[in-house]
Amino acid sequence: MSGAKVVSDAREAAQELAERVGRAKRVVFFGGAGVSTASGIPDFRSEDGLYHQKFKYPPEEMLSHEFYLTHTEEFFDFYRTRMIALGAKPNQAHYKLAELEREGKLTAVVTQNIDGLHQAAGSRRVFELHGSVHRNVCQSCGHVYSAEWIMGTTGVPHCEECGGRIKPDVVLYGESLDEKTLVGAAEAIQSCDMLIVGGTSLVVYPAAGLVQYFQGDDLVIVNKQPTPQDGAANLVCACDIAKAFDF
Repeated sequence: MSGAKVVSDAREAAQELAERVGRAKRVVFFGGAGVSTASGIPDFRSEDGLYHQKFKYPPEEMLSHEFYLTHTEEFFDFYRTRMIALGAKPNQAHYKLAELEREGKLTAVVTQNIDGLHQAAGSRRVFELHGSVHRNVCQSCGHVYSAEWIMGTTGVPHCEECGGRIKPDVVLYGESLDEKTLVGAAEAIQSCDMLIVGGTSLVVYPAAGLVQYFQGDDLVIVNKQPTPQDGAANLVCACDIAKAFDF
């Protein structure tokens, strides 16, 4: 590893983060599923993640555009039980990031998560690369329904306004990321002097490719497992992300 300081103790990580954030002028946070696991939402790739559980179809297939079109009822069964977690609450990492934004230190959150926990904690400038379960859109008239509304339905939900088919505003396998969101996220990362990458393995593209836009001085990675970008980082915190943001 080329010069990166590696910290595995959460208290030391929090101290390091506090000092580095204090020196920075424009901080951006780029996060993945590991930010939400601390709130009790399972990720995909870890031992207990969705990809290691047994379903009738592989999770990657059930989360595809094709499956939504051809097995719509089974898609929504999976979506309701596995993708929507209304009981989940923001954790310390979410709250600290919102606090840093209010203080004018953090300029944006770029997230691969679809759970809306950053907004629930108070973050305002959030680029949701993969959409959100809190927006479910009628494909005919564009009416938007909440996750709570979806949870109150059974089978294939249809629009109360026009009877059209509802689709979650979530990027499924086989779909492209929203261009405007992607450009906004890239510009935010390009213009910051400190980038904190947290809770992501940096293996899911095109999202992981956004790190290449960073031109600042301080790249920090907070993730329990190694990532392909560890060698390029100034600081690697291999510890619990919620505890690392306890400063």
